[in-house]
Amino acid sequence: MPEGPLVDVQNVSKIYGERGQIKALEDIKIKIDRGEFACLVGPSGAGKSTLVRLLIREEFPTKGKIFVAGRNISHLKAHELPFFRRKVGVVFQDYKLLPQKTVWENVAYALEVCDALPTEIRTRVPKILSLVGLSERPSNYPDQLSGGERQRVAIARAMVHMPKILLADEPTGNLDPQTTREIIDLLLKINQQGTLVLLATHNQEVVNRLNKRVISLKDGRIIADKLKGKFII
Repeated sequence: MPEGPLVDVQNVSKIYGERGQIKALEDIKIKIDRGEFACLVGPSGAGKSTLVRLLIREEFPTKGKIFVAGRNISHLKAHELPFFRRKVGVVFQDYKLLPQKTVWENVAYALEVCDALPTEIRTRVPKILSLVGLSERPSNYPDQLSGGERQRVAIARAMVHMPKILLADEPTGNLDPQTTREIIDLLLKINQQGTLVLLATHNQEVVNRLNKRVISLKDGRIIADKLKGKFII
């Protein structure tokens, strides 16, 4: 296992537009260690989602380098991307579930597309549904679930490969306060089992309750990075 931080963002900038007129991120430097829980905060448009897309190699930085587990992910070849993304689970605000598939099928699908054996799928899916508290809902379809339950399915799907990193991009943006607390508690539980969790959010109450590391973005720049911080904008 390589030494050093699990995530290492080195002087990264992301600029959009033919004339480089939109600076989404500017000279970002972040190191996040194995097993850490960090909050990436800032108002809408601060650059949080852009950074998440860069971390899963959906986009390339305009400048700088991003290392995950010691490897420069810009150098990953096309055939290596599926293996890389199994190590990085991602959860979004809008769940991105397949409406025609059941809870079980949504989670199993993430394994099927990687050619997992049927025996592995039958073993792993119940375990991950138990982790997220959905053991009683395997046959339900997404439209039969509450928002919190749908997010739990999304988290289960993200975790089914047992990734080293879980990126959560505004995972509670559509949820009420009680359900938000339940989802955050689930992320803490996952983190306690050794997974690095990076939570991108603009929810001040969530961040202050967690009292974890807070990386604050504004206008594409880091304005604060504190090990036990509060929400800053």
